[in-house]
Amino acid sequence: MTYPIGRGGMGQVWGGFDERLDRPVAIKFLRQLEVPEDEREIAVKRFRREARATARLDHPGVPTVHDLGEHGEDLYLVMQLIRGVVLADHIAEQEQLPVSEAASIAAQICSVLAAAHAASLVHRDLKPQNLMITPSGAVKVLDFGVAALVGPAEASRLTATGSTLGTPAYIAPEQATGGPVGPAADLYALGCILFEMIAGQPPYEAANAPDMLRRHLRSPIPITTEYRSDVPDDLAHLVFCLLAKEPLERPASALEVEQLLAPFRDDYVRSVATSATHDSLSAVGAVPAQRTPQELTELRAQAHELAEHERFVQAADVLERALHAVSDAEPPAAEIVALRMDIANLYVLAGDFRQACEAFEALARDLDQSADEPDLAEKCRQQAMACRLELGQSTRATSHP
Repeated sequence: MTYPIGRGGMGQVWGGFDERLDRPVAIKFLRQLEVPEDEREIAVKRFRREARATARLDHPGVPTVHDLGEHGEDLYLVMQLIRGVVLADHIAEQEQLPVSEAASIAAQICSVLAAAHAASLVHRDLKPQNLMITPSGAVKVLDFGVAALVGPAEASRLTATGSTLGTPAYIAPEQATGGPVGPAADLYALGCILFEMIAGQPPYEAANAPDMLRRHLRSPIPITTEYRSDVPDDLAHLVFCLLAKEPLERPASALEVEQLLAPFRDDYVRSVATSATHDSLSAVGAVPAQRTPQELTELRAQAHELAEHERFVQAADVLERALHAVSDAEPPAAEIVALRMDIANLYVLAGDFRQACEAFEALARDLDQSADEPDLAEKCRQQAMACRLELGQSTRATSHP
């Protein structure tokens, strides 16, 4: 059984069910007969490229590719079915996102870009329409149809005569002029997206594509603090740098941007709840300075309910609130240890392996100091090691001191 989901960059997308492996899937079709004949060859190459580019990225922020094939004149790509809301729709509904949410979304995009760039892939068409936010708060980067390999191996630009790859509102100046496109172009697009999440509109607006490209090339870089007053100066500066006209003036890498975003995400995400989390907590009210054991049990039950609905990020936020409401102890009390373990495990379920790794490593260090839970400390180190492997990082940092 299949049902229409929408249209992707180069085809129709349907939801379906894999009866063999008992799982829901998304099927993307390229109807060759619906593509103008002079563009058909390029469209087919892009479609196959999307399959290869997506399949080679083993990252939780990229849908898993299950199959690629042909059915008559049509090509199809079977992928993991992603449930959630498109970022473009989320921005349209909220207008301006909370700074913490915008930073969290941008940081997750950076994690995907870091993996793509490490694999010598440049997305080249990053935009809110190609980003999906799942119910757990995880971000998925979609549509690698115009992705390019960095370097001379990318001989064919896969573009029709007279056209420019990318979407005008998010295109880097060097991309707009047809120059060499590298990872810095994706960072520019990220800057446009981050600006839009914060300001409620893209950095530049124009009546048509040529005018938009000229704006990217020549117009002054807008400042986010001129659109709202609660944007920290350092974050406004980061957005400004991402929107630099020259690639070399932008941050050096997606990993660097992710690290620069971390303080804003971490400083604000605990104090600003999403509307869904607020609704879930309305029955128990705000967290006071201290909580009774019964109230902590209620919060844990609330988090469990959110996790049951795969809202893992929101569940972790609830437990973080509970954790901040109890007094610190040396060594960590059993209740605190349990809360911290649950939070770390929720980050794993949400696909935020970086946060999970930090949580497991911090807990392991505290447990080592207490000397009461050596087995649990070792388990935390092993979990941190698994997270680092997911991130493609060295595991040496998780070794026992």
